Parts: sequence; structure tokens; C-alpha cells
Amino acid sequence: MAGHSKWANIQHRKGRQDAKRGQVWTKVIREITVAARNGPDPASNSRLRLALDKASAANVPKDTVNKAVLRGSGKLEGAHYEEIRYEGYGIGGAAVIVDTMTDNKVRTVAEVRHAFAKHGGNLGTDGSVAFQFRHCGHFLFAPGTSEEQVMEAALDAGAEDVISDDDGSIEVVCAPADFDAVSQALKRAGLTPEIADVTMKALNEIHLTGTDAEKMRHLLDVLEDLDDTQQVYSSATLDT
Repeated sequence: MAGHSKWANIQHRKGRQDAKRGQVWTKVIREITVAARNGPDPASNSRLRLALDKASAANVPKDTVNKAVLRGSGKLEGAHYEEIRYEGYGIGGAAVIVDTMTDNKVRTVAEVRHAFAKHGGNLGTDGSVAFQFRHCGHFLFAPGTSEEQVMEAALDAGAEDVISDDDGSIEVVCAPADFDAVSQALKRAGLTPEIADVTMKALNEIHLTGTDAEKMRHLLDVLEDLDDTQQVYSSATLDT
């Protein structure tokens, strides 16, 4: 489908993240700190295990990672981060979720509200858009990947769905509890996803074009750039 590529949308967001290594490190370190509250051993803490994988992919120094684990498990002093989710609407009624970690929720809500208002969106109330998303494990493979191989490995490991997108990319969806099992099965099959995460996946996507797509991309970029933002999810797909 010309101009409408989920793969290109993902690559745009990933490219922005790669260009801002310092900001990515901050987000990963906060995630490790919060995840480690449930225990410092990644073998029994799947959230921490995923956060450590992200730290490795982002080349976060091991000493920095270890200190974050110690802070989260209470063995080192540090800021106490609270997880807060904000929900709202962007351009064309596209749903947006902003997950944050903050040590000052008054500051954070003010910044999120300002970003929505200034860039054409509206901050909603708790639960106003979350029902439009599914909490799940999600893997995305580049166009050209063998759908048959992905399907065989993923479904045998407990994945719920394998989706072939119009642009040739392949998605695997599983329950959050099955993320590790599916991830390991894909690795054993020699399959490397471009994206592998536990995420909020939109149940129905809204495709935006032209000026609307540009405005929505800018809104998402601004929200992602806020200091306290960890993740931004949207039901919008944008023309490339």
C-alpha cells in the first residue's frame, strides 16, 4: 500500500530513539529501577529481564545498569519513581497513551497536558482510550522474513496470532506471560525481530495522510521527548 507502511512508521520512531542515546539510556535506567522493585534477579523477574535486554541493546554501561538494579531493590539511595499513565486523543481522533515514570507528578501532568493542547490533541480521563488497546507481547519482523518460519516457531511456543502486513512486515502477538517463551523460540529458529516488547497494541488503527499525518507525527515526537515519558502508544498509522 503506497505511503502506508507500518514498517516505515516503526523505523521512523526507532531512528529518532537511536539519535537520542542519552534520552534512551535515561528511560531504560528508570525502567530497570522500577522493575527491580519486584526483585533483583532477572531469572524470576520477567519485567527486569526485558529491561536488561533493552539496556544491552542500547549499550548502557554495565556499572550504570547494576546501580539501577541496586537502587530499585532498595540497596542504594535514589529518586522514587511513580508510574502514571495518561490517555488522550490526537489528530483525527487517534487514541494516544503516554506511560510515564516521575518523581513529581504535578510537573508531569502539566507537561503532558501542555503537549497535547499545544499540538492539536486533547488530554482525556483515565480509561478514556485504554479500551482501544490490547496489552500484549509484540514482535515485528522486517519485510522479506519467512512467514512460514515465523508462524511455525511462534505458534508452537504459544503465540496467539501471526499477522502479515500490507508492507510485507510480519507481526507476532502473544499474551504478556508468554513473551519470554515466544522470544526464546524465535531465537532458536534463527529469527531476529526488529521490535520485541510487551506493549499496548491498538485494536483498530486510524490512517492519517498529508498535513494530518505531519501534525500527528509532531505530537507523538513532542510527547516522546518529555523527560518523564517512557512509552507513547497510538492508534494512528502515518503516511511516510
